[in-house]
Amino acid sequence: MFLSLPTLTVLIPLISLVGLFYSASVEENFPQGCTSTASLCFYSLLLPITIPVYVFFHLWTWMGIKLFRHN
Repeated sequence: MFLSLPTLTVLIPLISLVGLFYSASVEENFPQGCTSTASLCFYSLLLPITIPVYVFFHLWTWMGIKLFRHN
């Protein structure tokens, strides 16, 4: 069963925020340690940036298809 888009819109940032708080409380060198791809902190910072960029380009592609069909 797939989750709906409004549910994912709320759920993904919350999971990312929990991961960020976990990383901030557990890791000793929190801001500097976020550069390693092996740390949870890296992905908890990357996820909130990736989702809006994906949505923007997905809508951009959809808009291009709509404009191409109607011209």
